[in-house]
Amino acid sequence: MSSRTVIACLLGLMVAGCDKQSPAPEQAANTSDTQVSSGEVTGGEVTGGEVPAASAPEAPRPVSAVDRSHKGEAAPTLAFTSLDGKATSLADFRGKPVLMNLWATWCGPCVAEMPTLAATAKRLSGKVAVIAVAQDSAAKVKPFLAGKSLDALPIYLDPNLGLSVHYKANLPTTILYGADGKEIWRVTGGFDWADAEAGKILAEAR
Repeated sequence: MSSRTVIACLLGLMVAGCDKQSPAPEQAANTSDTQVSSGEVTGGEVTGGEVPAASAPEAPRPVSAVDRSHKGEAAPTLAFTSLDGKATSLADFRGKPVLMNLWATWCGPCVAEMPTLAATAKRLSGKVAVIAVAQDSAAKVKPFLAGKSLDALPIYLDPNLGLSVHYKANLPTTILYGADGKEIWRVTGGFDWADAEAGKILAEAR
């Protein structure tokens, strides 16, 4: 075999080796497709192996839902105050169901649902104590209430956020307690307390 033939064979082997280590662009694309179809999770993938079209609309999510996972838990003994500074707690309402709403002046969904809470407080007067406990100071709450038609809704203050911390709550959070001081359910998120759905769950107050 001549020296030229040997050199040609060596060059051929080197080229073949590089081709094996560096797949063509088409091969790389096929490899990526195989990983997605096999169920491996990649960036932006939906688990289950299905990748939705970019134009597919996102399914609507409920604003709030009834949470019964704390049913039967006793009401906390944490104190909060009336607008005039008088200390109270949920224990002072024992003997009557209590619907307690945690809110703040800076919370948009809280502010939006307050008129329906006030209407509910008026409708359930004498049957269920409906109260709204602000996670704010009096200096913020009193000016906020000025000129608003919320007289039927008793407003309390919890400026140290004791209740929010206790419940690990996102605002607004509304909790129904029975006359025995035990939790029945809670709702996180804005809610229309004057609609038919609210009427059904409020009928559970005992």
